[in-house]
Amino acid sequence: MVALGNILIILVVVVFIARRQFQARKLNTERRFWVLPVILGALALRDPHLIDPAHKAAAIGLLLASVVVVLAMGSAWGWTVRIWREGDGALWAKGTVATVAAWAGLIVLRVGLYGLGSAMHVHQSSSSLLLTLGALLLVRGVVVNWRARTLEAPQHLRAVV
Repeated sequence: MVALGNILIILVVVVFIARRQFQARKLNTERRFWVLPVILGALALRDPHLIDPAHKAAAIGLLLASVVVVLAMGSAWGWTVRIWREGDGALWAKGTVATVAAWAGLIVLRVGLYGLGSAMHVHQSSSSLLLTLGALLLVRGVVVNWRARTLEAPQHLRAVV
């Protein structure tokens, strides 16, 4: 039952994020972007079947490889988002065509890792997807927030010193 619940959570989160990704939306750099990734990670780590006990070393290696892949792709995703500042100083963000390419690349790499695990007869829990989705969102949030904070405010909104 845990697997079905995890799959539903993953689908809801992915649809929600994909839908929002391509809509221009105001950014709030003070928002707690890390809350959802932490919740996803906590849900994943509570699963006792996260690591296949029959193939521990291979399962841990696959999980680590998955985490490394999503850390790289989360960073790439964060860099593909267009961020701009309006005249009133408000920050805005919107996904680009490169964002679609980053998502497609991530899916191809994840399917490849899943195929590798299957070829090695390693049971791969849906919790590993939940964990890596959390890592992906966390890294993307860090990159987008960092980029947004480095944009200078328009000249007329800067404090005079």
